[in-house]
Amino acid sequence: MGKKRRTEVVAGEVIEKPESQIRMMWDTLKKNKAALGGLVVIVLLVFLAIFGDLLAPYDPEYSDMAHTFVKPCSQYLFGTDQLGRDIFSRVLSGTKISLMVGLCAVAFSLIIGTILGSVAGYFGGRVDGFIMRCMDIMLSIPSILLAITLMAALGKGLDKAIIAIGIVSIPEYARIVRSSILSVKENDYVAAAKVIGNSDRRIIFRHILPNVVSSIVVRATLGISTAILDTAALGFLGMGVQPPMAEWGDMLGRARTYIFSAPYTLIFPGLAITLAVLAFNLFGDGLRDALDPKERV
Repeated sequence: MGKKRRTEVVAGEVIEKPESQIRMMWDTLKKNKAALGGLVVIVLLVFLAIFGDLLAPYDPEYSDMAHTFVKPCSQYLFGTDQLGRDIFSRVLSGTKISLMVGLCAVAFSLIIGTILGSVAGYFGGRVDGFIMRCMDIMLSIPSILLAITLMAALGKGLDKAIIAIGIVSIPEYARIVRSSILSVKENDYVAAAKVIGNSDRRIIFRHILPNVVSSIVVRATLGISTAILDTAALGFLGMGVQPPMAEWGDMLGRARTYIFSAPYTLIFPGLAITLAVLAFNLFGDGLRDALDPKERV
């Protein structure tokens, strides 16, 4: 099936023009209701991350020991925890931390992984072998176990969590970029760029990477959900964000003792994690279809 075309009237003549790629991708994305729903949730999460502190009815770090374990009610929508802190306010505050760690960790791993994958795929030989064997060693270790080991070495804290989660994700991006470059670098336009004297760096970043960006974008979108899960896992183990800051995984870890006496202290942060991860996964799947010309409507 040929490309979609739109008509324009210019100087009294009807001219057909190919429909823009962005419009075609958006049309495909709109047909995927699950992906569109994921996008709506992501926009809502970003809004809450930016304005959550203004919308929170209470200070998420304030402890009121006179109101511990208050069940969800009109005054406390999600109830209060063992220290009398409003769970609704803490869930809102945790949105900002989880998204920030996810975005920063993915950006860190994306940059390093893209550079390593580009060098390995473009130069090949021993350089490729050395880089990819290092990536294989990292992939042979369970990601959460490697993240815990890095956190033990780096110490606790938000910045340390970003670095640890980012390092764990580097091999995935390196392998994706390498495989994409191996299939692109033999094209004629790359050979032409070499003939006219372009440097290797210019060829990689100017002529090759723009043609493999779609697969990178899709993996980065899905990688945010993985980073949110890893952040929650580290927080659950007490190695991520430290109190009194609010973070979904840390809230789960500290409330697990009260799973039967006050289950709402776990339900709401758990639902927040599930909703965020599901939204990014659904949107990532839809974005993959939209960027694939074979799947476009």
